[in-house]
Amino acid sequence: MAFTVVGKLWLVVMRSKPSLPDDLLLREFQLSTDYFQVITLWQAAGPGIHLRRSDNEGEIAKKLQRDPDLFLIAETGGHIIGTVLGGFDGRRGMVYHLAVEDSYRKIGVGTALMVELERRMKRKGCIKAYLLVTRDNLDAIRFYEAQSWENMDLLIFGKDLD
Repeated sequence: MAFTVVGKLWLVVMRSKPSLPDDLLLREFQLSTDYFQVITLWQAAGPGIHLRRSDNEGEIAKKLQRDPDLFLIAETGGHIIGTVLGGFDGRRGMVYHLAVEDSYRKIGVGTALMVELERRMKRKGCIKAYLLVTRDNLDAIRFYEAQSWENMDLLIFGKDLD
């Protein structure tokens, strides 16, 4: 897999996956033009993505102030077909949402997004990253295991602060 920089855009060339779109483009998310397409993709992604208050436009705008380079879009023909939303707090990285449109799954789009996100996290100095997957999301579990992510036997606690 090779990445070519085109301004702020990243062109992905994957010769080993002939079914990947020839014009697949990875680029950074732009709130003003991408938000509604991305929300629609997340809503259609299936049971693995749980949209919360933190996914509203205002909260995404706050997230972009911290690390806009970790919210990536995959598109072909000007159409968004995949996204990955990551973060880095200076100590650990986090993958919040990875979604690929149904008709583009299992051809390398998700892998390309994750490879680029991990590359960017490493460039920031991130040495460990986490992601959350619901126990019943077997497709996601298999995908992440194939990407060398390890299941960690942890309890996750959360608390609404508002």
